[in-house]
Amino acid sequence: MHLQRWITGLILLPVLIFILYRGGVLFAVLIAAAGLAAMWEYFRIAYHAWQKTLPGMIPVLGLAMVPVLTCAAHLGRLDLFPGLLALNLLVAGTLSLREFGRDARVLEVIQKQIQGVLYIPVLLALLIPIRQAPQGFWLIFTLVFVVFAGDTLALYVGTFLGRHKLCPTISPKKTIEGSLGGLGGSLLAGTIMKLSIFHEVAWGPVVLFCLLVGAAGQIGDLFESQMKRASGIKDSGGILPGHGGMLDRIDALLFAGPVAYGLIVLVS
Repeated sequence: MHLQRWITGLILLPVLIFILYRGGVLFAVLIAAAGLAAMWEYFRIAYHAWQKTLPGMIPVLGLAMVPVLTCAAHLGRLDLFPGLLALNLLVAGTLSLREFGRDARVLEVIQKQIQGVLYIPVLLALLIPIRQAPQGFWLIFTLVFVVFAGDTLALYVGTFLGRHKLCPTISPKKTIEGSLGGLGGSLLAGTIMKLSIFHEVAWGPVVLFCLLVGAAGQIGDLFESQMKRASGIKDSGGILPGHGGMLDRIDALLFAGPVAYGLIVLVS
């Protein structure tokens, strides 16, 4: 598993860095593709009680919201998000009127779909304005570096040194030692970027950024684990050997991205 994880990472890393560097439409396409894959996996988790069949057109509407919200973010129109989310609810509510007579659980379908739209395309799309900001490449690279370094250090510190359970009812293998190691990994990544790129940024904001973003990433990881445990699913998918599904790979980034976006807006 660890060997597969490293091989997959080493293969995909140059591609990811190239897309981060190019930005623009290519980056928006990456966000949309990752969002669609993650959304499909989310529906697999959320509608696990419906077995292998997604219930009706409401989840399809949720999938359609991924490119729509991504395109709005790419065009710099985050102000359209409230209206698009309201439209999603209006259309889903309209579709539910036909389905309710056949299955009263259709309201639960809508609830899970709305949660999925907020959870994946909305949060993921906030990476786009980060990339479009001044020094956007280095900002988005730093975010990804901080999150992935924290995730990697948490895994290995927890594996070799972990003794005290962090959230045993959600993820029995995660430990307090691993969590602290993850925050250390996030701080290490931020320190590297501070010394090499962001010389003018004071240490205080750098440390705060790393700790808040790293902690948010860990919460995002636990949030997805909670959903999988509630549905009795081990991995969201198998698209990335050694990493599980797309949602397994970006779960930390989904929570860390908005925190980073908020901090960048506050200091800009």
